[in-house]
Amino acid sequence: MGDGMMTTRPTTQLITRLTTDEIVRALADSRARSLAYTDLDDDDLRRQHSPLMSPLVWDLAHIGNYEESWLLRAVAGSRPLRPGIDDIYDAFRHPRADRPALPLLGPAQARSYLDEVRGAVLGVLARLNPDTLLSSTTWVVSDSGPSPRMADMVGAPSPGSRAALLTGGFVYGLVVQHEHQHDETMLATHQLRTGAPIIGDRAAPPPGRPVPAAEILIPAGEFTMGTDGDTAGTAWAYDNERPAHRVYVPAFFIGTLPVSNAAHAAFIEDGGYHDERLWSAAGWAWRCRAGLTAPQFWRREGDAWIRRRFGRDEPVPMDEPVQHVCWYEAQAHARWAGRRLPTEAEWEKACAHDPVTGRSRRFPWGDSEPTPERANLGQAATRPAPLGAYPAGASAYGVEQMIGDVWEWTAGDFVGYPGFRSFPYREYSEVFFPSAPGAGKGPPAGAVGAAAANGVAGAADVAEYAGFKVLRGGSWATHHSAVRATFRNWDHPIRRQIFAGFRLARDA
Repeated sequence: MGDGMMTTRPTTQLITRLTTDEIVRALADSRARSLAYTDLDDDDLRRQHSPLMSPLVWDLAHIGNYEESWLLRAVAGSRPLRPGIDDIYDAFRHPRADRPALPLLGPAQARSYLDEVRGAVLGVLARLNPDTLLSSTTWVVSDSGPSPRMADMVGAPSPGSRAALLTGGFVYGLVVQHEHQHDETMLATHQLRTGAPIIGDRAAPPPGRPVPAAEILIPAGEFTMGTDGDTAGTAWAYDNERPAHRVYVPAFFIGTLPVSNAAHAAFIEDGGYHDERLWSAAGWAWRCRAGLTAPQFWRREGDAWIRRRFGRDEPVPMDEPVQHVCWYEAQAHARWAGRRLPTEAEWEKACAHDPVTGRSRRFPWGDSEPTPERANLGQAATRPAPLGAYPAGASAYGVEQMIGDVWEWTAGDFVGYPGFRSFPYREYSEVFFPSAPGAGKGPPAGAVGAAAANGVAGAADVAEYAGFKVLRGGSWATHHSAVRATFRNWDHPIRRQIFAGFRLARDA
């Protein structure tokens, strides 16, 4: 998708046609996944399968409401298609646990609403001056006054805000990524769901292989962290990935691969879940309160570990990356191993920096799109691939499986980069920063950004565990449009239903 917006094609007419077509294809691709994950009977769609998650029918109509807000109202100044619908599908106003009680659209109504919105969106796209999608990807963001709220951006658009949204096709990327993020949310709901399985593998992941070294030394030095959205494939980068800035990182070692199920099973067998010395104070309190003894969906049968995966029981594959562990579990395992979690800067340098050219890559292997030989993305398989399965996806330093398989917890809190500016609205990222108003009073009721795609929900009863830790790299369930070396996901440190694991680091 991103490569389709480069301005190096022979003629403006050709650029225009391909750019518009690529946006249409991207919208269609995300919609196909959404419909596949909601191909259930009406009762199943209305049911709340966990208080951590919305009913699937809420997700379905919310996707349409978000698309209407940005691609019809913000871009074209259209009136709401259905009065009152914004309140019902406002993720901040209604915690997930409360959403079943709302007057939700029924499954047939939700699908009809999606079709109505999409038809109008394609009509607006066909009438746009294509030059607005091909201009510089520099954002037009005011240096004065408060950051805009979403409600301020989706009424009658000002010329400046509309131009900023359309630049590089950004607003279309916003909507496409949002839908793919909710598709991953819906997969997490399916993992929690009981009943006949409907999610299965489309293809088996490639076999794993031994790697020559367990960890790799990353030399000290500066690198460019984040992006300005001005290179191929980065025009759709979110505000929290911006701006690009230079960061000095001392030398460190990082795991060549994510931590395996075998390694985490060894942590369990060694009493890791019962050794308070390995846990932070908050982590130990949560471990005791939640009764954590193993990753979510694991259970012991005799001498074997069994996991539940989309309604099916199977032995835990010891050669896969561990997943469904919270940040506190990852931190305790790291201490047990004599290691720590990598910082965000360490993770991104190991993933993206090319020491030969001095530049940062879009992906570990370079700037070209992910392929099945490089990364496990897009739910080709409903599980992580075995360790060592993607040598072609290695970074310039030789670190593997940094994109796809499992989201990787990093050490730090979710904060803005130096010079951060909210765009296009502050509810995507800014309200989740520690310095945001109310940040010390617990998390918002819901979310519409990356955290919404991976399990942020109302958590008033666990306010002492509020705050957000950053995850990097995407999972097997993540679409390639919603992941890159600079992409930042975030969630509460107690969350386990997400497809998250970790890798280890240590000082050099």
